[in-house]
Amino acid sequence: MKKFLIGITGQDGSYLAELLLKKVYEVHAIIRRPSVFTTKTIHYIYDKHKRLFIYYYDLQNDNYGRLESSVGAIC
Repeated sequence: MKKFLIGITGQDGSYLAELLLKKVYEVHAIIRRPSVFTTKTIHYIYDKHKRLFIYYYDLQNDNYGRLESSVGAIC
């Protein structure tokens, strides 16, 4: 089963992703590309699991059609 997360680099999002991966879910998540890339909250789970897929997307962008089509393809 697949799950889609927004906010995986935050404290709660990273813990939720870890829990879902332990329960053998396939996790798809979006993160934005900040000028200083800070993904230290997910480094410890990213390398261990091939069921974690990260996509770059900025929710402040007006192009929600691209996000909708990506989510539709995932789910």
